[in-house]
Amino acid sequence: MKKLDVTSTHRLLNRIMEFELAGVVRYTHYSLMVSGPNRIPIVQFMKSQASESLLHAQQAGEILTGLDGHPSQKIAAIQESGEHGVEAILRESLAHEESALDLYKQLLDVVEDSSIYIEEFARTMIGQEEMHSLELRKMLRDIGVGVTLPPGKHSK
Repeated sequence: MKKLDVTSTHRLLNRIMEFELAGVVRYTHYSLMVSGPNRIPIVQFMKSQASESLLHAQQAGEILTGLDGHPSQKIAAIQESGEHGVEAILRESLAHEESALDLYKQLLDVVEDSSIYIEEFARTMIGQEEMHSLELRKMLRDIGVGVTLPPGKHSK
């Protein structure tokens, strides 16, 4: 096993915490803004996402402090279009999930072959973020909006 790059791991875990905490704010905001005939299930989904984002931030923080790191008290910038229709909210949510996926992949790249525990954490989070992206794509499809996969990705 290679030696863990603690400095890079601290940096990424702090970025993940900040991003996940921004997710708490984002999804709470969305849960308040959704309207229309599908409001109730979408609000429940958004509240669930907010709770899960908080859990993910806490998990990253526990690992960070276990490595003698100091957790940030910031949250990441929250991009918002200002549109609150269901389609816009779902598209913004999808972009957020894909950004989170990228952060966890960066963490995996840093810790791979140096910490089995953190590697497994990163892999688990990657799986969860991929699942959320798929769910959001399905939700967008249900309202009649096609979602294009990034280049090199193919739906099955």
